[in-house]
Amino acid sequence: MKIADLFKVEGYGVVVTGGASGLGLGFTEALAANGARVTMLDIDAKRIADETKRLQTAGLDVRGEVVDVTDHPRLDKAFDDAAKLYGRLDVVFANAGIDPGPGAIAGWVGSNRQRNEAGALENYTDERWNRVIDINLDGVFATLRAAARHMKPRKTGRIVVTTSIAAYLNEAAIGAAYMATKAGAAHLMRSVALELAAYNITVNAIAPGFFVTNIGGGHAHNPETQKAVAGVVPMHRVGFPKDMAGLALFLASPASDYITGQQISIDGGWSLGVAD
Repeated sequence: MKIADLFKVEGYGVVVTGGASGLGLGFTEALAANGARVTMLDIDAKRIADETKRLQTAGLDVRGEVVDVTDHPRLDKAFDDAAKLYGRLDVVFANAGIDPGPGAIAGWVGSNRQRNEAGALENYTDERWNRVIDINLDGVFATLRAAARHMKPRKTGRIVVTTSIAAYLNEAAIGAAYMATKAGAAHLMRSVALELAAYNITVNAIAPGFFVTNIGGGHAHNPETQKAVAGVVPMHRVGFPKDMAGLALFLASPASDYITGQQISIDGGWSLGVAD
């Protein structure tokens, strides 16, 4: 098979949650640039408007809707609308997520690390915990359910969940709720992959390391933070959304036809340990 056919997504109907910035925008651009028809769902109305205009001006088949993944009826309707418009739903990226701030440790590496009482277990509020669960885990569940409703009758589809290396690697700088939701989303992905395999629907996860996005208040945009983290990443740099394009296309295309239930880490080797 030729590469052009192996990675072909032209004409696919695609939905990306959290699609108007960061990794979600990277997924949107990667699929749309290769001929897919993409609906971005995001809670940020301005970003939806700005990115939709920018991508449409570039000639890409992209539309956007303001949707909060915690509003499950609204999410279901957005899926229904996209499937009706495209006449098909081939690929879904369950990507929307939040990081509500530092965990028990503030700072990522070296001398910047110190105890953070606000993020300590005894001070972790129900509100903070529940909001992360509502978006990062319940939102993924609702997205997978909506995708299955449209894909099962056609007996084909690709679902990709954004987890994190935090799903399997402890990091005290990250809040406890984030860690729990990413681990939960990874196991939910495997459960759903097992259930849907007989319908020719693959379900996999992308587990990013440190990527420069707006999550967690945009701390990753700080050059000093990037430099500090790059110092312990074996590839000596942090990740950017463009680094996701190849993996996103792989999991969305026929190239990954026989892969399901897998969590693929993309972190420059960070989870392997410090090399030098």
